[in-house]
Amino acid sequence: MKTTMEFPETKTQALIVKMILNKRTEESLQLLSNFYNIQSPEVIVGTIKGKRKTVHAVYVGNQKRIYATNSDIFYNPFVILHEFYHHLRYRGMEHRGSEKSADNFALQFINSYRSEHAKNPQAKGNRMEKNRK
Repeated sequence: MKTTMEFPETKTQALIVKMILNKRTEESLQLLSNFYNIQSPEVIVGTIKGKRKTVHAVYVGNQKRIYATNSDIFYNPFVILHEFYHHLRYRGMEHRGSEKSADNFALQFINSYRSEHAKNPQAKGNRMEKNRK
């Protein structure tokens, strides 16, 4: 049993964030799912009963879906990667992994994106600062 989370290489993490920022969310999740050898979650803009006013997005494990409240959230790397972590950790009808771990997972990718783009600040698609709200 693994005790530490494996991550794609730094450039791949940066690419995944860039893809989300460039409105290629489903493609980015497919790339991530391929790395972790799991089925990609479906991402839907919409809400589910009981969560409409309390969260920006939610992962529903038995549906293998991430519900994003609006299109801004659909293209928010932090939220999408946070919810992907729940998809990755979902087993047997229950969530495993904490909210803090999901946040740290998302931040790992975002920090890789920032690091890669600090090396090349003129890179096309460098919109992280604009989308960080």
